[in-house]
Amino acid sequence: PQAAPVEQKASPEQLDALVAPIALYPDPLLAQTLAAATYPLEIVEAGRWTEKHPGLKDKALEDALKEQTWDASVKSLVAFPQVLTMMNEELAWTQKLGDAVLAQQSDVMDAVQRLRGKAKAQGNLESGEQQTVIVEQAPQGEPAIIRIEQASPQVVYVPTYNPTVVYGS
Repeated sequence: PQAAPVEQKASPEQLDALVAPIALYPDPLLAQTLAAATYPLEIVEAGRWTEKHPGLKDKALEDALKEQTWDASVKSLVAFPQVLTMMNEELAWTQKLGDAVLAQQSDVMDAVQRLRGKAKAQGNLESGEQQTVIVEQAPQGEPAIIRIEQASPQVVYVPTYNPTVVYGS
């Protein structure tokens, strides 16, 4: 009998590349995006469903989503069409991200923190009207933790940015 293939762990550089497009999302949206990436088939279904129901908003959208059997994280992304569209159109990336989340969750979160640190150091991650950036000092010898929260609890801004510009080369 053949041995089962050993699953290859992604390197820190590979993880940085995977999370670069979403690392600066506000924490609640980032969490939903990472969780939803573990359901790539449901992302495709939600993308198609959203295209067929473009006019649904507010209560009508909530009621229609209750009928869907998708994971809650996927349902939550319907409210963020640009994120759902990106994940649907970049399905290979979504699958790799989901695999990394399942196999290396703490490494994925470390990559997010590394990239947030780079963006902060470059002067590209600051508090403003749309978001609040909180730097929590960690115990001695540990890197600081950077949290991103929406400035208003009712509004979530989805940042759009070029990772090479924001993080540096």
